[in-house]
Amino acid sequence: MATIDLNCDLGEGFGAWSMGDDAALLDVVTSANVACGFHAGDPQIMLATCRLAAEKGVAIGAHVAYPDLRGFGRRPVPTTPDELFADVVYQLGALSAAASAAGTRVRYVKPHGALYNVAVRDAAQADAVAAAVAAVDPGLAVLALPGSELLRAASDHGLAPISETYADRAFQPDGTLVPRAHAGSVLHDPAEIAARVVRIVTEGRVTAIDGSEIAVEARSVCVHGDTPGAVEIAAGVRAELVSAGVELRAFA
Repeated sequence: MATIDLNCDLGEGFGAWSMGDDAALLDVVTSANVACGFHAGDPQIMLATCRLAAEKGVAIGAHVAYPDLRGFGRRPVPTTPDELFADVVYQLGALSAAASAAGTRVRYVKPHGALYNVAVRDAAQADAVAAAVAAVDPGLAVLALPGSELLRAASDHGLAPISETYADRAFQPDGTLVPRAHAGSVLHDPAEIAARVVRIVTEGRVTAIDGSEIAVEARSVCVHGDTPGAVEIAAGVRAELVSAGVELRAFA
């Protein structure tokens, strides 16, 4: 039987401002990428999200980012490898403490937004992220696009490299994500998304934005918690995967 992890970005509110329906999504997904305070999240939200994930048996990952609250972490921030190393250590430490207080633990790291996209191609930034993770806990996994510099760096530092794909994002012919500024970069139709994910998981193929067919290798599928209709999308993806005979379980 095929198996897949379903992950989602959660805990992305800040103060009185909320983002998405975390409680409903935690009933659907198997792994939660929890914001660590740099692009979103704060101490109370981090702790509450970890508690709810622990209650529902969902694996927790550190969703580390560039320090960019105003831009929601989607703008590249010029930083040296040493600065990035420290930033990742700081964020991972904060979430690890929150998870411990909630009776669980962090199992993996997934960069957010601009940091994720930069680390796909930038070897120095990818190495800084992986080195920081290994310095904090060499038993953690790193979640990223297949063939990325980040997965290479994770392997180089003795971490478990976990490849992922996206349910609600369009792909370029080289397998990278279509930038959000481009038309068609984010998908919204739940039925279309669910069918697409089933094909990725069962056939290892997806149609890129230019109509070409590309191979996809993934152990996890991401649904963005801030995408409109995220709960409906995630629930539809899960239902169609189960109907196709795919078992959903956390990779870590």
